[in-house]
Amino acid sequence: MEKINAVITGVGGYVPNYVLTNDELSNMVDTNDEWIMTRIGVKERRILNEEGLGTSYLARKAAKQLMQRTGANPDDIDAVIVATSTPDYHFPSTASILCDKLGLKNAFAFDLQAACSGFLFLMETAANFIRSGKYKKIIIVGADKMSSMVDYTDRATCPIFGDGAAAFMLEPTNEDVGVMDAILRTDGKGLPFLHMKAGGSVCPPSYFTVDNHMHYIYQEGRTVFKYAVSNMSDVSAAIAAKNNLTNETIDWVVPHQANLRIIDAVANRLGVPHEKVLINIERYGNTSAGTLPLCIWDFENKLKKGDNIIFTAFGAGFTWGAVYVKWGYNGADRV
Repeated sequence: MEKINAVITGVGGYVPNYVLTNDELSNMVDTNDEWIMTRIGVKERRILNEEGLGTSYLARKAAKQLMQRTGANPDDIDAVIVATSTPDYHFPSTASILCDKLGLKNAFAFDLQAACSGFLFLMETAANFIRSGKYKKIIIVGADKMSSMVDYTDRATCPIFGDGAAAFMLEPTNEDVGVMDAILRTDGKGLPFLHMKAGGSVCPPSYFTVDNHMHYIYQEGRTVFKYAVSNMSDVSAAIAAKNNLTNETIDWVVPHQANLRIIDAVANRLGVPHEKVLINIERYGNTSAGTLPLCIWDFENKLKKGDNIIFTAFGAGFTWGAVYVKWGYNGADRV
């Protein structure tokens, strides 16, 4: 029996229309374009500001485009998995809402939460479902409405984040392409440094938590930066070495779009030239679980069948890792 692997067969994406620029942000909080660009690298971010719309809206728009581009029959979708830290509700899952909105009748669905590493973990999770031989078409979505938990009076965090979503279709293949390898890690040491203080079962919502701004992102930036640079760089180098990839045979690096200085550190560690690193942080900011697939959506036309791609991310927890993908089609033919 031939070995089954999971290959990405299509991409869809969506970002909201409203653009929040650094100049506009400087009217809301004590900051400016130079400060943000120098320390983070974000020029603008997209914000879903229509009332009553949440992460499932972003995910639905991305998944619908994916299904249109791949010509997928809704009845043939076996599973939908959404990586998100900003679900519409505690329950039901955002993925279950997608099943209804996309008209899927034969799929099972669930959410995966690993913060900014969510889509990285999701690729390996879905790939293993495909490798089992039981499932033929799986939609995976990275989606976050980060504006829903950003404190726009906090100059340290509000310039970083934006809203967006992108989706991949995973299918079986016997070719030497697809999700080739993964190194994924969680150490649990990150809780004090990056979290939302209230809203969960430890500290449920109350007048006190609302009045004290406890439902927003809390981050100790210097500590998170240090761990992100170290772990993303180390794990990217490790997966390259494990798969005998060099700076010449690596075609693309897709890093989590959290901070331009972190991205530069990862590229330097791999010895990969800047033009091989996919970067869109300047236009979208950090969309958490959405950053990795949004990069592919943005630059799909550059990708060729057989390209060696390293995805890497770091998120709250701490969670981090790298996934090695051998791309499965010529992107220019799809756009």
